Amino acid sequence: MRTALDTRLAEQIDGLKAAGTYKTLRHLDSPMAAHTSMREAGGEVIVMSSNNYLGLADHPAVVQGSIDAVKKYGAGTASVRFICGTMTLHEELETELAKLHKTEAAMTYSSCFAASMGLFAPLTQPGDVIISDELNHACIIDGMRLVKKGVEKTVYRHSDMAHLKELLEQHKNAPARLIVTDGVFSMEGDIANLPEIVKLAKQYSATVIVDDSHGVGVMGKTGRGTAEHYGLMDEVDITTGTLGKALGGAAGGYVAGRKHVIDMLVQASRTHIFSNGISPATAGGAMAAVKTMLGNPKMVDTLHSNTQYFRDGLQKRGFKPLDGESAIVPIIVGDTAFAISIADKLLKKGVFVTGFGFPVVPEGTARIRVQISAALSKSDMDTVLNALESVGREVGLLKGAA
Repeated sequence: MRTALDTRLAEQIDGLKAAGTYKTLRHLDSPMAAHTSMREAGGEVIVMSSNNYLGLADHPAVVQGSIDAVKKYGAGTASVRFICGTMTLHEELETELAKLHKTEAAMTYSSCFAASMGLFAPLTQPGDVIISDELNHACIIDGMRLVKKGVEKTVYRHSDMAHLKELLEQHKNAPARLIVTDGVFSMEGDIANLPEIVKLAKQYSATVIVDDSHGVGVMGKTGRGTAEHYGLMDEVDITTGTLGKALGGAAGGYVAGRKHVIDMLVQASRTHIFSNGISPATAGGAMAAVKTMLGNPKMVDTLHSNTQYFRDGLQKRGFKPLDGESAIVPIIVGDTAFAISIADKLLKKGVFVTGFGFPVVPEGTARIRVQISAALSKSDMDTVLNALESVGREVGLLKGAA
């Protein structure tokens, strides 16, 4: 039976297709790597749209870590953590994650989205205030919505430290003040001004929370993230992160911080209490990824070198990517349909990159978001740069004929 809801949804989908903003899923027929086989492309593509920053998604040690964990622990926990879903493998991984962030404890979740959704409510009470950067990830925004009535939520202009100070001053009498920021902003590729945030936090006795999903494996000499990049490993109170990007790319997220923080999450974090523990395959692969990254610092060096090489190549060809030091290189094109059409043209040239538009980014700021990996060769990047130049001239982003 077709209902009114069915009719409305069908009309909305038709509208998206007509506007050129309909999102199409891409299907991979081989592992995520610098090169992968994609059904829609009819063969191999160079991947420039993945969070596989260190190339660990198909790394032999990571794959073997997953296989070994499945052989020892089976396919899954079949239970939430506090009943009988906690395996010694979870404890081992969480110990490694705490060491990674040089803090006391850590706890894993089904995703970093789930970690952020379950973080704020257990830590806050009425009268407290959470102060968030306006460009923070959706998981932070949604997690803040779940706090208790009476907890104030406010937003400071992106990386505007004067505005953050103003808000801290306004709420200086709150029982607790939490400042939350992305480490690396996923759509901009820029980095939080962590030194100034930490300075203000000390002045106003505030807790600093950093979502470093796009920073871990990317920023810092050893890939420990934005705090390491700034030399502030001891100054960040709570870090949220993901196992689904640089650390193997499977799934799962985590919170790392002082022991009493993690203890409270075990007691009261709804996305922990009511979700199964991450699978043995995910935990085993992630643990191998952490050890592989820390044991091979040249991986991070290669990522940094590749990022600079690609940025330089874009600028030489006339592109003006947003500034940043991370592995995210956005090229603003304006219209959502335009961004999607550019991505489609690049796919026909064997380059997989995604066009992002509203509502992921504000209207008029649609972009091609390129993400660099340590697994890419200079030949790969040259091929991509040449394809971007060709398409850029074809569609009018660059001057001159294609």
